[in-house]
Amino acid sequence: MKKLTKLGAVSALSLIIGATSAFAENIKIAFIDPLSGPFASTGTNGLHQFEFAADYLVNQKGGVLGGTNFEVIGFDNKISPKESLIQLQVAIDQGVRYIVQGNSSGVANALTEAVEKHNKRNPDSRVLFLNYAAVDPALTNEKCNFWHFRFDANADLKMDAITDSIVANPDVSKVYLIGQDYSFGKAVAAAANRFLGEKSDTIEIVGDELHPIGKVKDFTPYSRKIVASGANAVITGNWGADMLGLGKSIIENGFEGPIYTYYAAGSGITAAFGESGKGTIRLVGEGKVNPSPSQEVSDYYNAFLAKHPDGNLDQTRIANTIGMLARAIEEAGTADDVVAVASALEGMEYETMFGGKILMRASDHQAIQDLHIFEHTDEDIAFPYDGSTFGVKVINTIEMAGADSPTTCEMKRP
Repeated sequence: MKKLTKLGAVSALSLIIGATSAFAENIKIAFIDPLSGPFASTGTNGLHQFEFAADYLVNQKGGVLGGTNFEVIGFDNKISPKESLIQLQVAIDQGVRYIVQGNSSGVANALTEAVEKHNKRNPDSRVLFLNYAAVDPALTNEKCNFWHFRFDANADLKMDAITDSIVANPDVSKVYLIGQDYSFGKAVAAAANRFLGEKSDTIEIVGDELHPIGKVKDFTPYSRKIVASGANAVITGNWGADMLGLGKSIIENGFEGPIYTYYAAGSGITAAFGESGKGTIRLVGEGKVNPSPSQEVSDYYNAFLAKHPDGNLDQTRIANTIGMLARAIEEAGTADDVVAVASALEGMEYETMFGGKILMRASDHQAIQDLHIFEHTDEDIAFPYDGSTFGVKVINTIEMAGADSPTTCEMKRP
């Protein structure tokens, strides 16, 4: 047997250590969302969904680029734009090149500006911002940039679907608008006014107001105004504790019409509404699990529940975000060159297991996909939320919603 010299042994050992280290280096994904405070349950559930998607869809299938795994790291931003920027820098300092965030468009606006500035100043440590739920239309219009991709439909696209449903409902003649006082809440109200004005001459908006985000403990004064207005439908973009507090208060004060929402499911909200929300709570969103479109979806959901018995797969776009990122990295042949990864994401058509396809529109980095109107119910629910018997069921589908929608984005590419 040939003996290694001392120098040869050291060199061989170095090669082994280097190869092992390179193989073990995961692709880090920073999850920057609330993990404490009033919206902690929403953020924590989202983190669990990202961790599960990365493991189930990527790591258990051999990873990407011949064996590299995804690693999702949670960063608590306390729903604060300022804290989010601090966590962004911490993540970048740890070698993270992919940022995911979704709770609060105010946070998303701060992050996308910071990412753009960082990438201009630091071409060797550029990062991509993968927005999975912040739906302020400005993010893919006047504030668009090459480094930001939105995997959720924006507020305008969702409102287009909601107002189609409202106009088709002969029982609705008066609508009350209420939402959180920040960029997203304002965008929802503006879109509702515009679309209802364009689609109907008979539907009247009888209320339009905003409330402080995350600070209202008792929504009774707002609910009484809604009931007194004579409204027979409500539209709100509220999410988290604000969605639950507002919705329960409206119902408890005697409102009996439909409440159209963006985020009234999962994270404890479905169980809390229970029987009271049946026939009242409606929401718009992508993907579907009731009825399950395939055995693949059923297997995915059951595997998630085995790991998180009290959790919910209430954001199917999270799986789509991970799946599309993995494909883009494979097509680019690298995870380090985020320009190449972004270029692979642009214009990508992705067949989602939840039904239909997703087009990542190259002009503004807005995902175009099927949207559904869901109803809160305990009938025909194979996969309920929150350990309850209630879930959401598709009652209407708009295929490739907003495919021809305009954008004011003027993309500047590196």
